[in-house]
Amino acid sequence: MKKTKTLIRLKDVWKTYYMGEISLDVLKGVNVEINQGEFVVIVGPSGSGKSTMMNQVGALDVPTKGTIFLSGIDISTVTESELAQLRGKKIGFIFQQFNLISTLTALENVTLPTIFQNVPEIIRLEKAQNLLTMVGLGDRMNHRPNELSGGQQQRVAIARSLVNDPEIILADEPTGNLDSKAGKQVMHMLARLHKEEGKTIILVTHDVDLVKYSEKTIYLKDGEVVKIKTNHRATEG
Repeated sequence: MKKTKTLIRLKDVWKTYYMGEISLDVLKGVNVEINQGEFVVIVGPSGSGKSTMMNQVGALDVPTKGTIFLSGIDISTVTESELAQLRGKKIGFIFQQFNLISTLTALENVTLPTIFQNVPEIIRLEKAQNLLTMVGLGDRMNHRPNELSGGQQQRVAIARSLVNDPEIILADEPTGNLDSKAGKQVMHMLARLHKEEGKTIILVTHDVDLVKYSEKTIYLKDGEVVKIKTNHRATEG
């Protein structure tokens, strides 16, 4: 039987914020493994620590206590520059606010992550054009964000997340600023990337309706993992 490859592992992770003499534990002893090819939903109400959890899972922040492994590498043992390179190759990020640069076209926004990975310009442009066509925006490549709808901006963000061909797509409330129709289109796109491309999808949300897409659901409450549920009947909705 083929051994499952663990891509991200959080081992007894605590995140504490200090305000003068006051300390606030936002994550409390979190233990989570995310394996290659899984569709994982991290769900919890407002204030449960989801955003902090996303920063830990995405190796955007280091824990106060505990250890985070990204592809077997303890992120506390590498420099910030090395970690940025590792993240850039391994993880594609999709955010609720889209995080597109307003002065750049859709094509320029998508090519941006490849610049930091030193990809030659001709390859950058070809990959970005192909991805924008794939997400249905082949005729919007030269439009800036303010010329696109919310759903179109999120599709640009999905194309951008894929441009370095990462193993992992980390999506933070990707449907949060979209109407129900655009939100469903985005979720179908993520489900298709998982099913057809074999991408590992990690989705952070407060919306329990999105649990139906997951193979593994991590329930977070008050900074603690209260339940991990496996669902082998994940659907495209």
